[in-house]
Amino acid sequence: MNHHAASHDPVLVALSILIAALASYTALDLATRMRAASGRARPAWLAAAATAMGGGIWSMHFVGMLAFRLPGVEISYDPFLTFLSLVVPIVVAAAAFAVVGRRPQALLVSGLAMGLGISGMHYTGMGAMRMAASVEYDPRWVVLSIVIAMCASVVALWLAFRKTNATQRLFAGLVMGVAISGMHYAAMEGASFVPATTMAGHAGHVVGRAPLAFLLAGATILILSIGIAAAVYDRASAERAQREASALRRSEERFRLLVEGIADHAMFMLEPNGSVGNWNLGARRLMGYGDDIVGTSYAILHTDEDRASGVPARALLEAERDGKSAAEGWRVRRDGSRFWAEATLVAVRNESGSITGFAKIVRDISERRRAQDALDRAREALTLSQKMETIGQLTGGVAHDFNNLLAAVLGSLELLKKRLQTDDPKIQRLVDNAMQGAQRGALLTQRLLAFARKQDLKPAVVDIAALVRGMASLLKFEAGVRIDTLFPLDLPNVKIDANQLELAILNLAVNARDAMPAGGLITISARDEQHEAGAPRYVALSVSDTGCGMDEETLKHAQEPFFTTKGIGKGTGLGLSMVHGLAEQSGGRLVLKSRLGVGTTAEIWLPVAGEEAALQALRAEAPAPILRSNRRLSVLLVDDDPLVLENTAAMLEDLGHAVVEARSGEEALSLLRRTRTIELVVTDYAMPGMTGLQLAEAVVVERPGTVILLSTGYAELPIGTRSNLQRLSKPFDQAALEKAIDGAMQEGEHTRSVVAFRPKSA
Repeated sequence: MNHHAASHDPVLVALSILIAALASYTALDLATRMRAASGRARPAWLAAAATAMGGGIWSMHFVGMLAFRLPGVEISYDPFLTFLSLVVPIVVAAAAFAVVGRRPQALLVSGLAMGLGISGMHYTGMGAMRMAASVEYDPRWVVLSIVIAMCASVVALWLAFRKTNATQRLFAGLVMGVAISGMHYAAMEGASFVPATTMAGHAGHVVGRAPLAFLLAGATILILSIGIAAAVYDRASAERAQREASALRRSEERFRLLVEGIADHAMFMLEPNGSVGNWNLGARRLMGYGDDIVGTSYAILHTDEDRASGVPARALLEAERDGKSAAEGWRVRRDGSRFWAEATLVAVRNESGSITGFAKIVRDISERRRAQDALDRAREALTLSQKMETIGQLTGGVAHDFNNLLAAVLGSLELLKKRLQTDDPKIQRLVDNAMQGAQRGALLTQRLLAFARKQDLKPAVVDIAALVRGMASLLKFEAGVRIDTLFPLDLPNVKIDANQLELAILNLAVNARDAMPAGGLITISARDEQHEAGAPRYVALSVSDTGCGMDEETLKHAQEPFFTTKGIGKGTGLGLSMVHGLAEQSGGRLVLKSRLGVGTTAEIWLPVAGEEAALQALRAEAPAPILRSNRRLSVLLVDDDPLVLENTAAMLEDLGHAVVEARSGEEALSLLRRTRTIELVVTDYAMPGMTGLQLAEAVVVERPGTVILLSTGYAELPIGTRSNLQRLSKPFDQAALEKAIDGAMQEGEHTRSVVAFRPKSA
């Protein structure tokens, strides 16, 4: 029988010894954390130490087996037995650590059992080898390897449950690593390999397994390093906790002195029944109490309302149940004055968990509450302001588009009326009704644009009685709400923006209706007011209701912007503030009178229009004569709305002018360059791409002598743009168009440039 001469790779042998030493050190280091831990952490550290010891020894064994060479023999390993050889040392190490941890006197027995398990791991791993050879063992080397394993195991368990420092653990790990490696190689020395078949032609062939060995070693070292890092972190955390505990004890005295010296927080130590046992300087300063409060229930700090509703008792129960009770509310000083406080009640327990008392902390936050209330009001006002701004933008856009539609309707109706060859009065009346309806729609758009602040609003001499009568269709509410009007015959006129005044009256009437959910009477009246000779003369326009009325607090805030009593989503709070602003800007004022259960009266005091203003109004009503030109013009008409473009072109052609149409500023410039006879450009303002003002600028550069007429539903133009163009307000009829063209051409005859005409201002 021939025996193979086996050999070992020296590099892998050294690597296996390193793994054994590192595993021994890691297991000892983790064992120290196992001793220091308690509760659920102790079994976790025990499992980690056993895994480091058993898994590290198995990894050393497997790397050592990979270092083993048999010339000409290919070696493989049975997966099940290899896995079993891994489980065995981990299990026996865990069992040994657990037994010795509970019964230190079982050290020797546990060490012997652990050594047998490690030896069993080795010979199980040997049995996992699959090769064309059989293995024979020398009993002497077998016994020697088992003895080495037992001794190393006993020493490992002894060191694991001793208090050692890092240097001692490092030296012990090195010695144990050498001992465990010695067990492996002693066992390998006693093994003989007998070939099962002839291996001619295969002599000298060696299967290299170094990459696998290095991979296994790297994984093992990584896992062991993680274990060491965990132990180091846990040890550092424990040491930090000890230092913190020591610092906490040292600070207790300083904390006691600090609490006694705090002056801006009132601190009370309460007995379990809620009576005051001690207090600090802040309690004396903030609450005004001295030694006389000792033994008194802390409920004395609460208001009568809180004591009547049982708030102090509930706070004690909550603190006892949850450990803490925090609340804000009114607190009472010794002199009876109140302040808004932040109060915290903390339960104090002893080591057994029993309540020994309560810590009561009170802080004056009256200033913070006032600031928070102001911030909440400002935030709410900002939200409502943004909402109204969005609604205003939407309203302005809708009104502008509606103006375009009305322009087409009015122009078409006017042309239809002129060309309608019929003597049927009914048809003529229907056309007139349609034109009146379109004109009323135009008035509505003007109101919408006024609300959106997209229209110049100008004061004029207004007959209040006539204005209110003209609003009859708007002042129709539910059947249960009746409206009466009372105006003296000699009521003087006032100077105010009529559209804004209509809006103000409508606001006041809606408020009056909302104050009478069950119905009632709304009275709109006016009277002449002049307190003494030489004093300013006013007309007091009043809107009264028989509704629920307002109390003094509500009446005080009623004119503030965004203040409303109608609830979220039911009122903006802008109505009265807008009326107030209108009255102030017109030289008058808004006066509110109200009583709960009686009703509310809102009076708008407006200055009486003087004789000069009345004469100006009469002159304004009489249209100034315009010298009409019978000259046939070549007109470039620009509008992005096809309906308005077609309708305006028809009116211009009906007036005898030659019209060239363009649907955009770019198209208009192109036509202007190709057509040299253009004398007048009539352009819309709001167009995509190029606005009417931008087109006017370009026309001035290319054709300086061309007269430009700007058609728009807006009167406010962007700051910094050319605002001296003649404007034609939408919607317009043929007469307004003809008048604007005649005025523009006459002005152009003087300037031969862009018409320097400014619209009437407020």
